[in-house]
Amino acid sequence: MDFASLMSSEISKKTEPTAAVSVPESTKSYLKRADLEAQRHQAYLDDQAALQRAREAKLTQKRKRDDEEAARSRERDEKRRRLAEESRLRREADEEKQERARRKRLGLPDLPPKDAIKEGSPLAEGEEDISAPDLVSKLRSIKEPVTLFGETHKQRLRRYKRLTAALSIQATTFTSGPIATSLDPVPESDMLVPSTLPPPKTPERTFIFRQLASYFNMLLKEWSHALSTRSESVKQSFQGKAALGAMQQSLTNLRPLFQKMESQTLEESILEPVLEIVRAAQERRYVDANDGYLRVSIGKAAWPIGVTMVGIHERSAREKLHESDKGQAHIMSDEVTRKFLQSIKRCLSFAQTRWPPEDQGQLMG
Repeated sequence: MDFASLMSSEISKKTEPTAAVSVPESTKSYLKRADLEAQRHQAYLDDQAALQRAREAKLTQKRKRDDEEAARSRERDEKRRRLAEESRLRREADEEKQERARRKRLGLPDLPPKDAIKEGSPLAEGEEDISAPDLVSKLRSIKEPVTLFGETHKQRLRRYKRLTAALSIQATTFTSGPIATSLDPVPESDMLVPSTLPPPKTPERTFIFRQLASYFNMLLKEWSHALSTRSESVKQSFQGKAALGAMQQSLTNLRPLFQKMESQTLEESILEPVLEIVRAAQERRYVDANDGYLRVSIGKAAWPIGVTMVGIHERSAREKLHESDKGQAHIMSDEVTRKFLQSIKRCLSFAQTRWPPEDQGQLMG
């Protein structure tokens, strides 16, 4: 074999195709830039979507918290408004109650109900209407505006009645005594009350009320004068201050009695013993006046003393203890009555020192 054939045989061996080796795609050692960019873009989109979901969840929670806080705030505001309204209504009710009590104490006409003075409401039954020309002339006679802005005839009529009521209250005259009253005073020579009680709603009954009011005002004035003439050391002492407090408390507690006498609504069961007490005090029979006070305050009812129930059986005389309570309540069970009766007793104690009796046996202990 020559050299040329040998070289060609060797070259042919070297150039024979080898079996193709299948390489899996996953074992590639390179990636395309487009694939990398697509993967990076997809990861970015996934991150942004997760951030958006988290942001939306946070916004949802914040909105829920804001709604809950707004609901709580509305509830607090509503509760605060309701409490303020209730407080205002209670304050107005208390002020109206105090005003009614003041008017009742001073003998002034009572306040009209709120429904009756509400503007625009129809006239109440029995309320007198006034024609427009007469109403205009009446308003001009008291120097008031004929018509206010937007005022109707009913509102003008109610305004006129309010004004006339206020003018009538101002025209009421009161005495200048310790307790202001509309009862005309009587001179000291005519203050002696009768021993018998005249019928109600008569001039004699009214004159008795004037006598009682004048007597108590005179007594309170003398009491106040006696306290004011004391020395300064006595005034500053404990006993001096207690005496002044007793006089001032008596003056306050006697006002309901004056008011009942002004309106002539004092009960017969109270007026008769008060008349007896005042009559005895004016005659300087202070022991008899004290007995009258004890009869009206304690009465003649049987009072239980000691042990009243020692067994399980009802005794024959035990039911007599409460027989007097079955008909009516005791006179001292009323707080207002109890206070002005005790004030009358204090006035008796001062009267016997200011006008001592000739008979020393008529001095109260």
